[in-house]
Amino acid sequence: MPELPEVETVMRGMQIALQGRVIQTAIIRRYDLRWRISADFSQRISGRKVIGFRRRGKYILMRLAGDLSVILHLGMSGRIVLDSDKTPAPHEHVVLVTDDGKRCAFVDPRRFGMIDVLPTPMEDTYRLLSGMGPEPLDADFSSSTLENGLARKNASIKTVLLDQKIVAGLGNIYVCEALFRAGIHPETPAGTLKKKQIRLLHEAIQSVLTEAIAAGGSSLKDYVRPEGGLGYFQHAWKVYARKGQACPDCPGLPECEGVQHMTQAGRSTFFCPLHQGKR
Repeated sequence: MPELPEVETVMRGMQIALQGRVIQTAIIRRYDLRWRISADFSQRISGRKVIGFRRRGKYILMRLAGDLSVILHLGMSGRIVLDSDKTPAPHEHVVLVTDDGKRCAFVDPRRFGMIDVLPTPMEDTYRLLSGMGPEPLDADFSSSTLENGLARKNASIKTVLLDQKIVAGLGNIYVCEALFRAGIHPETPAGTLKKKQIRLLHEAIQSVLTEAIAAGGSSLKDYVRPEGGLGYFQHAWKVYARKGQACPDCPGLPECEGVQHMTQAGRSTFFCPLHQGKR
């Protein structure tokens, strides 16, 4: 599933192509995505000008004139294709056609994504966004904010960071990478972290996300940028998907056996036991 950097990259691509344009029409080829698209979706957004964009967690919000917002989630395999080719791509379920003839197509082979329309003033109370935690790249997301979110949590730090109610937008890849940068073992109970560890983790979360956005995200399986290019941050992974490879921050054998893999709450975790020894 695309995580914060990939969603941010997609949103920025949509913003460049669509902001200031008028949605001439919305073509719905399949209504049965993760949740059924409302029958009046096309009618409600057609003829409206795109005035802005916002990302909330892993959701994209496209704001339209008249205080309406389109909310989009890419799901497991969804992607946005921006082009002027009128030939439908396979699994192209929703197409927005703008007044300059461009197409913004939502392609989703597995149909786990979703798209909906809602009043803009109700974005933060929308059922999928209302319980979401702070944005990790916002100015008010401090080390103290993270500390408060982790307090009294007995679950592992890896599992807690994946909870969107604690921090919005984090996913498996970037949690593994941030924990490695901070030198924190993924099985450490979240509530036992010391202030210094939390400070290092806060810095690691922000740095890894910022670098990943600058690289256009990580291309893994279905993810490509809206214009069709790949992200490049997968080349900067330190531990994710590197099971058995040498840890980049360790002296090697015999002291370090390299990157290890385990499963936590059904998700793959990659880490270095030496660099991220339990504290």
